Amino acid sequence: MHLLVIGGSDAGISAALRARELDPGAEITIALADDYPNFSICGLPYYLSGETPDWHDLAHRTEFPGINVLRRHTAQAIDVSRKFVAIEHAEKALTIRYDQLVLATGATPLHPDLPGSELDGVFFLHTMKDSFAVNQHLDTHQPRTAVLVGAGYIGLELADAFTQRGLEVTLLSRSETVLPTVDPLLGRQVQDELQRHLVRVLTNVSAARIQQAVHGAPSRLVVTDSGGGQHQADLVVLAVGARPDSDLASKAGAKIGVRGAITVTREMRTNLPDVFAAGDCVETYHRLFNEPTYISLGTIAHKQGRIAGENAAGGDRQFAGALGTQSLKVFDLAIARTGLLDREARRAGFDPITVAATANDHKAYYPGAVPLHILVTGDRATGRLLGAQILGNRKAEISKRIDIVAAALFHNTSVEELNDLDLSYTPPFSSPWDPVQMAAQAWTNSVRKRADL
Repeated sequence: MHLLVIGGSDAGISAALRARELDPGAEITIALADDYPNFSICGLPYYLSGETPDWHDLAHRTEFPGINVLRRHTAQAIDVSRKFVAIEHAEKALTIRYDQLVLATGATPLHPDLPGSELDGVFFLHTMKDSFAVNQHLDTHQPRTAVLVGAGYIGLELADAFTQRGLEVTLLSRSETVLPTVDPLLGRQVQDELQRHLVRVLTNVSAARIQQAVHGAPSRLVVTDSGGGQHQADLVVLAVGARPDSDLASKAGAKIGVRGAITVTREMRTNLPDVFAAGDCVETYHRLFNEPTYISLGTIAHKQGRIAGENAAGGDRQFAGALGTQSLKVFDLAIARTGLLDREARRAGFDPITVAATANDHKAYYPGAVPLHILVTGDRATGRLLGAQILGNRKAEISKRIDIVAAALFHNTSVEELNDLDLSYTPPFSSPWDPVQMAAQAWTNSVRKRADL
């Protein structure tokens, strides 16, 4: 059996490694368009900040025993009937035959229709090559100011990174608050943290055009926002999101679904015979929506890739589904979420109530206790747990605490049942009731009071 994998990031590598585990005799080939198999794209902001000074350290692994890795091999077309992929390498065309094919082509950054986005000094950040271009600009031009267009995960991580590199940063957000994937109550606290570190944050605006500055250094740029404001910068990064890279699959006849992502079964099969797909190029089954959605996360890509590789090797495993669990560091804050926000739950047909609570991360008498701000969302009628968000100091185990809720959501528990979990306790780390459980109790009490009114 020859397994061909197109794409060498999280999903592609996971598929190849799992197939190798299950079928040591299989011939496995990975074809990737660049020269960086299994590098952590999530780590790019920390390379640019200088916290991970050597980009080589971003490699999850450097050796792939028993797997043929073809670098700089770009897939051009799939012939499904004859089971081969047309590849371009060093301006030469070749074909690679397969018995089973896994598409792990990932996502590609959105390129807004923005005049001036092609100017020198304007960048996207999605690949290793992108990070080298930005880093070279930082080293060569020694920029003093940066404008970041987009206030999602990449925009906020770069605001942190560039500030650490000594730049004055302006952040443009189209939404009312930064980080629109969390509740505005927490988004405003993230904004306060940015401003505390002297990041200039402008909300409810978008970039209208970029142009070369008439005066000043030749590389100086001016970004004009939708409100007419002008922001000079030596460096501009467009961080306005990404779309699934499904073109190769679509041209081969693969069914395309939510947001242009490849439609797959929970076994990660496409509608094409012997063709699987996984990662940021595909739809994701959501456990709470109980239907496909699109979520671009490395954790999901790893899981889907592993399942695609297992089934390509003859297995029969299903993707259990995602909850959108994610976390982020912004300077000294950490913020995390899992499940549904109130507005998302309402659109999904639930009757949600979201209750805010604040509790110290550990017992107050032990030095260093810090407050955690927690939002719990549950269904009013059934008490079913639907989601949670947590914000606090980055050293307060925010990420692991959201995992408590994620595990509970995975097993369809109620909010009240969070109190039954046997969680650890010692005064330096928590309380007899963990803050997550205190927030659950606040939710239950709030719902009871509303019912009594």
